[in-house]
Amino acid sequence: MRRVEHVMGFPVSLRIDDEGDFGASADAVFAWLREADARFSPFLPHSEVSRYGRGEVAYGALSTDLTEVLGLCEEYRAATGGAFDVRLPGREFDPCAVVKGWSVQRAAGLLAAAGARRFCLNAGGDVVAAGGPWRVGIRHPERADQVCAVLAVTDAAVATSGRYERGDHILDGRTGRPVTGLLSLTVLSPTLTEADATATAAFALGAEGPAWAAARPGCEVFAVDAGRSVLRTPGLPLA
Repeated sequence: MRRVEHVMGFPVSLRIDDEGDFGASADAVFAWLREADARFSPFLPHSEVSRYGRGEVAYGALSTDLTEVLGLCEEYRAATGGAFDVRLPGREFDPCAVVKGWSVQRAAGLLAAAGARRFCLNAGGDVVAAGGPWRVGIRHPERADQVCAVLAVTDAAVATSGRYERGDHILDGRTGRPVTGLLSLTVLSPTLTEADATATAAFALGAEGPAWAAARPGCEVFAVDAGRSVLRTPGLPLA
């Protein structure tokens, strides 16, 4: 089965190649993603994230899910020496860099729990793939109609951070300035929770980001720096 819906501000596509009726499972996936968007979007004034950011909800009164997300945000802030930070001066509290991968990975867990063994869940270009191998393209950072590599992904996740969609929107939390040392950085890891947060955190580190991400357990990296040089780890599963 195949299904596409617009959630969290981007298209989310689901393909399940297992035999059987997974319609209810697909319903559960998109219902969860809509719930996650309503609860954790910093762009919705009444979301839990927005209310917490304005100081209307104490930390001790937060949901277990948001407490988990905040723990991940702190983990990556500490690991990057503050380059990755969801609390930047002059900006609203925004944990989207962690929430997206975390919520999509949980959606993938719903599919696995329902018995799906071969599926691909693509959320705005970030992918969780089960079974396979699935062919996952890495978009060219300067040519929207081209890819610069194709990965063969089996039971893993792929996420990319870059400047091509929203410009210089990723800031180095240590300086407050936009990161310009990279054009794009892709991470493959066992879960999208890790792949997405690691890609954004590494991008925030700038030129040192690819090596930092590559040193994290289970992570493979493909990056294009500002000089158009390609940096990739030897274990990256190129198709």
